[in-house]
Amino acid sequence: MTGEAILGANIFRDLFAAVRDVVGGRSAAYEQELARARETALGEMEERAAQMGANAIVGVDLDYEVINNMLMVSASGTAVSLG
Repeated sequence: MTGEAILGANIFRDLFAAVRDVVGGRSAAYEQELARARETALGEMEERAAQMGANAIVGVDLDYEVINNMLMVSASGTAVSLG
């Protein structure tokens, strides 16, 4: 099973993240986008597994990439049906 999410980064968030990088600290805007992308990818994978009749997913792997200022999160795992 797989699930993917690709989210665009807002120019103002990019600007504030750059400032945050200079002065130190964490970028809350990027952390929120990352969490949203992860939840979207996992949710999509869960929906696909349920459509196949599975009630669990094992061996979940998350991959993160940035492509042309877009954040891509891919989730993959093995759909199973537990007794």
